[in-house]
Amino acid sequence: MSKTTTYYPSRRTFMKASAAAVAAPMILPKSVFGANDKINMAWVGFNNMGWGDLRSCAHGNNVVALCDVSDKVMQKATNGFKQAKPYRDFRKMLEEMGDKIDAVGIGTPDHNHFAIAYAAISMGKHVFCEKPLVHSVWEARTLLELAKKKGVVTQMGNQAHAWEQPRLMKEWYDAGLIGEVREIITWTDRPRGGWGFPGHPAGGHKEFAAEQPIPDHLDWDLWLGPTTKDIKHNNTYMGGQGSWRPWWDFGCGGLGDIGCHTIDTPYYAMGLGAPESVEVETQHEANLIHTPDGSVVTYNFPARGKKPPVKIKWYEGPTKPIAPKGYDGNISGGGGLIMVGEDGGIAHGGMRPDGMQLYPKAKMDQYRNNPAERVPKTIPRVKGGIHGDWVNAIRNDKKSCSDFSYAAPLTELILLGTLAIRTGKGFKWNQKKMEITGNDVAAGLLEVPAREGWRAKDLG
Repeated sequence: MSKTTTYYPSRRTFMKASAAAVAAPMILPKSVFGANDKINMAWVGFNNMGWGDLRSCAHGNNVVALCDVSDKVMQKATNGFKQAKPYRDFRKMLEEMGDKIDAVGIGTPDHNHFAIAYAAISMGKHVFCEKPLVHSVWEARTLLELAKKKGVVTQMGNQAHAWEQPRLMKEWYDAGLIGEVREIITWTDRPRGGWGFPGHPAGGHKEFAAEQPIPDHLDWDLWLGPTTKDIKHNNTYMGGQGSWRPWWDFGCGGLGDIGCHTIDTPYYAMGLGAPESVEVETQHEANLIHTPDGSVVTYNFPARGKKPPVKIKWYEGPTKPIAPKGYDGNISGGGGLIMVGEDGGIAHGGMRPDGMQLYPKAKMDQYRNNPAERVPKTIPRVKGGIHGDWVNAIRNDKKSCSDFSYAAPLTELILLGTLAIRTGKGFKWNQKKMEITGNDVAAGLLEVPAREGWRAKDLG
């Protein structure tokens, strides 16, 4: 990987160009792959989701390199892909392997996503990255602009975006089955419960975990990646359930973990774009180190043409919403969604839209029992799931379903909510200027500094 001294613009100078990029379509180059050609893949990080992503994308392709900061984790992967060359540092991997790599997958903790993706895309590699795409709003804008410039095939790992249900919801909404929508209710059991948040204190930790010896198998400095703070190693960050997620310097809390699933579907179906303000209600004092329980975030979206303004309300565990008028389903389990319409609504349980239904139940029964009234399926469906879609897009010169032109603005929306939770205060948002007003602390977190060797200008 060649290192240059190319200067990448700061947030202030970058705003005008990046705002245009949010709405711009990605233009893909002609692919060098035929329908039967194998793609040479490298993967970075596979202790949890990354392992499943790797195995799903590897089918029918070549895994030529694997990278993880833990030799213990690496052993698991190399046992499954013996032909792959192992690395600890993705920068060394890209430098040494060069054009032997066609595509790179990323399954690390959130704070490392940007650096890996930026380095790979700078070299013209196609990229698959787990959700949330990045760790700051500036990173989302920067990565989107670079992907557009390089014309690579990208995909974020919000699996349900490749499912039938988001397209079905959009078809139902566009057909007017539930009338106008002014409110969307979403909720999760995180961070109070659920995978990735073990032993979570209600108010969050006020200090970083006490220092513990670094295991021989782990390169802690590489795990910290771009982090500028002197955070000492502790096993609590390294748990098998992604225990880094509640710590703001590494993860994005419950909203960052689940929002790219639950909020994705109505965001796509209604074409909501950017909010004009974000509000927050917190059960505990704001904590810049660790996420608390029970926050409620409200995104306020402006009117879209003749469509009315919309609110998305996000409830984090253990706080749960009150059922809106006419809703006769359950509000329980790990999460769910209710799209409140003038004439009934659309709802599902769980973090993803599996089992999506019209409500009240009588409305769904009527729809199901009268085939002539069903809305035609006009939106093309995705083949092969989120992973197969990315591979097929690389092979066939197509844009994937959750490529960065879609995933970056969605992630930006999610990150705005995390800033409200993190600071305990709402704000107004100017998407074009990438500017927060009414919350100076949140405004200062739009761009998070990276240490030397991990900045965009070091990686391009």
